[in-house]
Amino acid sequence: MKRILLICTANICRSPMAEGLLKELAALTVFASNWHIESAGTWGQPGLPAAAGSLSAMQARNIDISQHRSRIVSAALIAEADLILTMESGHKEALQIEFPEKRDCVYQLSELIGEEFDIEDPIGQSLQRFERTANEIEDLLIRGLPTIASWLETDSGNKNPASK
Repeated sequence: MKRILLICTANICRSPMAEGLLKELAALTVFASNWHIESAGTWGQPGLPAAAGSLSAMQARNIDISQHRSRIVSAALIAEADLILTMESGHKEALQIEFPEKRDCVYQLSELIGEEFDIEDPIGQSLQRFERTANEIEDLLIRGLPTIASWLETDSGNKNPASK
């Protein structure tokens, strides 16, 4: 079983949406039984539910993340992960510095399509902003699904040819 860890700041907005979306996408493919998908935050308070905007954006897609509770990145979560996808360059950089042994497993979500840009945090913004963020994450995951599968087949070294 390959483990995918999705990372944002507080694990209440972007990464819970990405987790729900990737689980849904994986369920429609042969990957469902081979991937364990979870999320965490680099900073925040553990045990919080997903933000109301995240819940609404996912409900509009018939994805239920109501049982989600925030978690903070730990050495154990990182050690278990085969692929770590972050929402921002700062998340990626911090994880690569703190966990150098996993450096080659950490990517920004946007790198799935060969680019590098941050997914803006919608916390405290309108439901429309949460919808736009969910759309952006969903698009990256749909377009990047073959890349995720390819990277998970690569056991070591730089998985992303675009970043060489």
